[in-house]
Amino acid sequence: MLELLIRSLWETTLMTVASGVISLVAGLPLGLALVATARGGIAENLWINRVLGAVINGFRSVPFIILLVALIPLTRLIVGTALGTWAAIVPLAIAATPYYARIAEVSLREVDRGLIDAVRAMGGNRWTIIREVLVPEALPGIVAGFTVTLVTLIGASAMAGAIGAGGLGDLAIRYGYQRFETSVMIAVVAVLIVLVCGIQWLGDRLVARLDHR
Repeated sequence: MLELLIRSLWETTLMTVASGVISLVAGLPLGLALVATARGGIAENLWINRVLGAVINGFRSVPFIILLVALIPLTRLIVGTALGTWAAIVPLAIAATPYYARIAEVSLREVDRGLIDAVRAMGGNRWTIIREVLVPEALPGIVAGFTVTLVTLIGASAMAGAIGAGGLGDLAIRYGYQRFETSVMIAVVAVLIVLVCGIQWLGDRLVARLDHR
């Protein structure tokens, strides 16, 4: 049983990290685009902002279990199968990306407008503002939001285990629930608690190092 627990922990970690990295790479640019194209933004375009916001809200409004099933054809197209750990990464990443985009947007909006105006006054272009002001100033919030996203992905990956994705969720259902092995269920819950607390602790430490206020 220990071997099964270790393998399931590895599968959950793989799903969480892989989908988390994808959500960071895709979600942060989306958050930047939302802030830049908003009213008064560095690249104001309300039409693009509204369309982008509507698409992001649309994906965020779909419950993950429904999105998981709805994306089966796309998952098969990308991975070649709808079952297993790698297959679960596709819906996990698609669900997490708009979620993280909104979190990043909130952090980016809190950047002091005066700093942006100062860089503009010195002749800085849009990319300079993004690179030198928006991202550096919002970095603690961006990292904190990414930590929250990873914790959310752990819960979602456990849900994905219910339909054959593997991981701790699959172990808890197949052995803990269906076979009435309470010790397995307790072990899975304990591992999940430790995993979540570990990620949150690391995230908090990194935010504290980045926040110079």
